[in-house]
Amino acid sequence: MNAAKPQLNELNWNLFRTFCAIAEEEGITRAAKRLNMSQPSVSQALQRLEEQLGCQLVFRDSRRFALTLRGERIYQECAEIFRCVDRIAVLTEDRNDEDYGEVRLQIVSNLASPLIDEALRLYHQRNPSITWRIEVQNSQETVRRIGQEKTGIGICLLTKPILNLDCKLLFREEFSVFCGAEHPFFGRTEVSLRELQQEPFVSFSCATEGMGLEPMVVLREGAGLGNRISGASPNLEEVRRMIISGLGIGILPLMAVSHEVEKGHLWPLQITDQKIGADVFLVRNPATELTVPEQKFVDLLDELLNLYPELV
Repeated sequence: MNAAKPQLNELNWNLFRTFCAIAEEEGITRAAKRLNMSQPSVSQALQRLEEQLGCQLVFRDSRRFALTLRGERIYQECAEIFRCVDRIAVLTEDRNDEDYGEVRLQIVSNLASPLIDEALRLYHQRNPSITWRIEVQNSQETVRRIGQEKTGIGICLLTKPILNLDCKLLFREEFSVFCGAEHPFFGRTEVSLRELQQEPFVSFSCATEGMGLEPMVVLREGAGLGNRISGASPNLEEVRRMIISGLGIGILPLMAVSHEVEKGHLWPLQITDQKIGADVFLVRNPATELTVPEQKFVDLLDELLNLYPELV
């Protein structure tokens, strides 16, 4: 066969599909059954393809079935092409309503939460074209921005819901009073509140400036701690550093410092008959209409909370 090299736009891809069926079924008879075609029609399709390509694809031997060397190579290429086409078909399924846009989220620093981690993972899996912009902010500032409709949603640590805002309880974060390895209280199983009230205190700077909503502020004031501030910072990492360095005791979230506790750098002080904790809320302004990406995130959190109520 010495036919001219065929042009791409001249190729009949139905003939290639028929040829692939012949190769995979190892015979024209079985290929015809698979394709629900007559045997002569399959034989004719094979012959037409060979004429178009200008080469023999199958040995003509009634005793056995075999592809020629060129036939085997062309089959491998065709099979890969049709696999790609099938993958493209799968990728287009259920993507007609794919959303685009951005989720802007205000969140408190160093918030350790399996719930939020799973929400982010699942959200991206379902909405790969939506991007995220997460800004770390203290709860007071987040509540102010949401109240002024400057941002849509925020995750805040609050001691109670804020009036005129929608505050959905997500979970409770446990806190503890900590000291460093050089502190005389290190290793003690219980410490009285009176003893702690006499100790120098490392505080978040928003706690010393008043009107703070961070639970460390309210928890400190409620326990009567921090009459003498020995260090302050708006950054949790720096507060942790000062406590480890021995500047004083301080309140930190348990999950955020678990590694330091395991390494022996920090020690949680158990206050007799008093447990410290604060609630994590998803906050939004009912007067502000959420964007489609934001509403999807709110709905996903509802879904996860219904599936895993023990996380609250």
